[in-house]
Amino acid sequence: MRITHSGKAMHTSTKEHWNEIYEALDATELTWYEEIPEPSIRLLSECHINKDEPVLDVGAGASTFIDYLIDQGFSNIIAADLSEIALGKLKVRLGREKASLVRWVVDDITEPVNIQDLRNIALWHDRAVLHFLLEENQRRMYLSVLKKVVKKGGYVIIAAFSLTGAKKCTGLDVRNYDHTMLAEFLGEDFILLDHFDYTDHTPSGVPKPYVYTLFRRKS
Repeated sequence: MRITHSGKAMHTSTKEHWNEIYEALDATELTWYEEIPEPSIRLLSECHINKDEPVLDVGAGASTFIDYLIDQGFSNIIAADLSEIALGKLKVRLGREKASLVRWVVDDITEPVNIQDLRNIALWHDRAVLHFLLEENQRRMYLSVLKKVVKKGGYVIIAAFSLTGAKKCTGLDVRNYDHTMLAEFLGEDFILLDHFDYTDHTPSGVPKPYVYTLFRRKS
C-alpha cells in the first residue's frame, strides 16, 4: 500500500513492496525481465566511453545489462537498487567472481543516502525507474541526483513506459512518457541523441510498449 502522508512511510512501503516482489519471484518470472537487453545494448554502442569509466545502473534489480557490461570488459560498474533482495539475487546469479567486479549500492533514488555521493558517472542507465516516480518532489530528487553524479559529456539512457504503454506495473501506478517529455524533464543541459519505441513482452507474452532515449550532457 502506498502511504502518501509521510515521505519516510512511503519510502518504507515502496521498499517493502519491491522486496516482496523479488522475494516471491525468480528473475525470469518478472514481467520486465530481459534475457538479452537489446535496446540498452544498442544505445550503449552509441556512447563514446572508456571501459574503465563509471557506469551506473539505476534500479538494477534483476538486470542482465550488468552481465553484458561485465562480459564486455567494463571494469567500473555500479549497481543501485532500492531492494537489497533484488541485488542479493543478482549477485547470486552472477556468481562470486563476477559479482566482485561490481560496486553494490542499496539506496532510494527519491531519498538518497549513498548514490548522491557518486561522481564522474560516464553512463547513467535507467530502465523503468523514472516512470514509477509520480510525485513532483520524487522527480526533482531523481533529477538532482542525476545532475550531481553524471559528468559533463556523460551519457544518460532512460527507458520508460510509452504513452501507449502500461498504466500500472506490479500493482503500482506509473507515469507514461515520450521522448519529448523526457527531454523536457532533463532540461537544456542534455542533448537528445537517439530515441525509439520498443515493445517488450512479458514471460507470458503480453506486449509492453516502452520508449528508449539516449542523452548526452553538454560539456
